[in-house]
Amino acid sequence: MNKILIIEDEDNIRKIIAYDLKRDYELSEAADGETALNMALNEHFDVLIIDWMIPRLSGLELVSRLRKKNIDSIMIMLTAKDDEADILQAFEEGVDDYITKPFSPRELVARVNAHIKRLPKADHEKLTFGNVSIHLKKREVLIGNEAVGCTKKEFDLLVYLMMNHEIVLSRDQICSEIWGFEYDGDTRIVDVHIFKLRSKLAKSNVTIQSNRGVGYCMELKDGQA
Repeated sequence: MNKILIIEDEDNIRKIIAYDLKRDYELSEAADGETALNMALNEHFDVLIIDWMIPRLSGLELVSRLRKKNIDSIMIMLTAKDDEADILQAFEEGVDDYITKPFSPRELVARVNAHIKRLPKADHEKLTFGNVSIHLKKREVLIGNEAVGCTKKEFDLLVYLMMNHEIVLSRDQICSEIWGFEYDGDTRIVDVHIFKLRSKLAKSNVTIQSNRGVGYCMELKDGQA
């Protein structure tokens, strides 16, 4: 059974979140950021549902610290902050999804289910393109023999690009496949993740090319064919 950690300081909201999730998932709860940090570093959770304004350590700082420790759990941010700058900042720190309050519990459950369905199911598959290889079960990315740390969404995006290498994928296609929702048509979060992946793949012989006005394509670097 997939495990979810609910991080919310208001008891009534934790209960609302847990009500529809407890039937299908194993749930744990934390009421502050420091407790959640210790739990997430010492136990694997498939999904973290995080309120931004939690005490002792903000939700955003929690995400940042966990990503720096290469924790690849799906991280869903709940917040009343709906300013575009806040949303983009959250994604840049490593959030996988962003839901503004007041929120629909049914929508939250639907988003959790969608993310869970996208977790790799193969036990042995390995993808290779150029000198980049991906071990799906271990969720490990290698350039040659050197490991590359990726967040959950960076990993999923890299898998999608590699499975469709040398094919131009639109931002809408990528959003639909990796995030499962359209984010009100704002696909700039794709650009943020592509930028980070390019940096991490800089030493490899593959590149993620931009196709202006269309999307992105993974290719071998010039002279590497």
